[in-house]
Amino acid sequence: MSTLCARRPDAPLVRAPARAATAVLLAAALACAMGATGAAAQPGPVAAPAAGGAAASASVRELNLTQLGIDYAVQLRGISGTIGIPFNVRADELVTAASFKLNYAYSPSLIPELSHLKVTVNDVLVATLPVNRADAGKPQTAEIPIDRRLITEFNRINVQLVGHYTRECEDPAHTSLWAHIDASSALKLTVAPLKLANDLAKLPLPFFDRRDVQRARIPFVFGTAAAGPVLEAAGVVSSWFGALADYRGATFPVSGGDLPTGHAVVFVTPESSIPGLALPAIQGPGLAVVDNPRDAAGKLLLVMGRTPADLRTAAAALALNSQAFAGAAAAVTAFQEPPARKPYDAPRWVPSDRALQFGELTTAADLSVSGYNPDVVRVNLQLPPDLFTWRSRGIPLDLRYRYTPRVRPDQSTLNVNVNENFVGGLPLRSANPAGDRWWNPLAVKLMPDGTLAEHKEVILPPLAMGPRSQLRLHYYFEPVGGRCVPQLDNVRGAIDPTSTIDVSGFPHFIAMPELAAYANGGFPFSRMADLSETAVILPTQPDSADTETYLGLLGQIGRSTGYPALRVKVGTPSEAVQLADKDLLVIGNLQSQPLFTQWADKMPLKRNGAAPEIKLGSWIDNTIDFVIGARTREDLPGSMQIAITGDGRDAVLAGFESPLRGGRSVVAAITGPDSKEALLNTLMTPELLKRVQGSMTIMRDTQVNSVLGGDTYYVGRLPPIAWVQWNLSRSPLMLAGLVLVLALLGAAVSYAGLQLRARKRLSVGSAKTK
Repeated sequence: MSTLCARRPDAPLVRAPARAATAVLLAAALACAMGATGAAAQPGPVAAPAAGGAAASASVRELNLTQLGIDYAVQLRGISGTIGIPFNVRADELVTAASFKLNYAYSPSLIPELSHLKVTVNDVLVATLPVNRADAGKPQTAEIPIDRRLITEFNRINVQLVGHYTRECEDPAHTSLWAHIDASSALKLTVAPLKLANDLAKLPLPFFDRRDVQRARIPFVFGTAAAGPVLEAAGVVSSWFGALADYRGATFPVSGGDLPTGHAVVFVTPESSIPGLALPAIQGPGLAVVDNPRDAAGKLLLVMGRTPADLRTAAAALALNSQAFAGAAAAVTAFQEPPARKPYDAPRWVPSDRALQFGELTTAADLSVSGYNPDVVRVNLQLPPDLFTWRSRGIPLDLRYRYTPRVRPDQSTLNVNVNENFVGGLPLRSANPAGDRWWNPLAVKLMPDGTLAEHKEVILPPLAMGPRSQLRLHYYFEPVGGRCVPQLDNVRGAIDPTSTIDVSGFPHFIAMPELAAYANGGFPFSRMADLSETAVILPTQPDSADTETYLGLLGQIGRSTGYPALRVKVGTPSEAVQLADKDLLVIGNLQSQPLFTQWADKMPLKRNGAAPEIKLGSWIDNTIDFVIGARTREDLPGSMQIAITGDGRDAVLAGFESPLRGGRSVVAAITGPDSKEALLNTLMTPELLKRVQGSMTIMRDTQVNSVLGGDTYYVGRLPPIAWVQWNLSRSPLMLAGLVLVLALLGAAVSYAGLQLRARKRLSVGSAKTK
């Protein structure tokens, strides 16, 4: 036991136990650790989670099923229906107490003596919930304590229905065998901080932990003036963290010099002076992990340099090669930035120049399922937002899949869906369509593992595909059992990793402004994954709200591309003209950002006295747009009255063509200290993100309204024939003009031909008379 007690706090923990012996060893190890910490082993007072996930005392965290990744209705069916609920524990936290609140209901047909619900944690039984007829069909709640010694870094709660409706022969798939698990069921964890060693090899731990499903909150501290190059370095780091956070989202509270509690990232030069922090000698670009003097369990990631240019070099090295560093501190030497990215080559995007294999997006294990109630195979697809799919058949999906062949022909299918939209069902064939004859000419050749391999081309409807789409493939195996017939749960299905999706045949062309393309895919900035054609314009004296908005928005773009913003430029309003050849992300409010006043004629939002005023198209504008063929959308208001309060709680996102150069775009984020959270929360919440569309979106707390106003312009290029077809289809005036021109041209040719023929006849007649 003394050997277990001697384990270093930073040593890797054991994964979820598969056997009781493993659980016992882990329990002993954790018991030693808790014994060494004394009072910290007991659940402490409830405290709000500190920055970065650590706190000075124990804190309580409660997560419902949706937050744990179960975003669908849970129905347990059959005689042994099971749902697995994964949860993880951060590397810098130690669980001191745990419980699971299960809200459930079950079928009135279940026999109490033969039926129950079984709850296990990491394959260890923690509760057996009986069923009784008095409570059948009613919502119920069970508080299930979980021994903290069972919990490791990666964990799984299984809830299994053991159900029977008759004492005689029964149908395992009978409809009366069900139990419902409500999404409000919640896991409660009481955690205490666990101090880690100062080691760059652990990055991104503890500043970001992939085990944590909550939104990442990573404070940034600036030990030097947050000028352009310093903010560019911070943007590189925030976009890196945003890519790591992915669906969780990430925010970056900003401090000018005071250290927060918990974990934080600090940008320092030799001139920096931060109270309580002793800086190491700075000889050039470097990185270091040190203890937070304000928090015994907190860590600081120091991004160091003699100059702002050094800070940017250190930030780029961190974002590109974080796994190459080790030790408490490391110098960045001989670092060379990679070549500039090419358009549409973001690592997370479906490439535009070749077919993409599913194996590049996920693992083979995630593409395989088993059992008569298998999970859905999910493949996340990040498409370029400006794909031009007009009048196309759709996006080709070359689907290769395998499955256990059916005993005889039945209704089994592989169902293909995009998000919530059904695309089609592919029948699952039987191995012997002609029956069990000794000689069967129709027998299907099987793979060595006994599965049947199929290959189909599926066309995905363009209207169902957005910048962020999820391909959902569900195997439905028709049960072969029945009353008094046992059901063998021996069916398998798998999607081959060599299956491909191909968008290389589609041009890039989109009507702008379209904030949905920005909100879901970071477009047009993400067209170049390193943001080499992007400039961010901040107020001349940006406050903390402006900086936090900038870092949060770059984190969102990093999430879309999966690549750090290595070449983003940060400038002031006076430098906007020098950045005219870039797409501009302009941040500020109507008082601090003078560009909003200078570009008032282009913006759909302008200031009218003390209150903002929305400028939208009139019926005359709509009529002109119809005649010339400008874009119209029926699902968004284009002419209406909207009131924006002057209390500073409204955040506005507006898109329009750059006044500095045609074809370039501007996205204006108009926020303040009281509205920046509404903007960032909208972009990180899927239910709210769907409402960000058109040319302008107004956000207030959780209220999101989008409108369509301003002038339409187009980004991208179409092939000549497609360009003609597109313009003719959208412009009645152009189509009528073309018809008129063709008619006049035909008439002119006919008239000239008739005149020529008449002259010939007259010349022949005159020759005969002579």
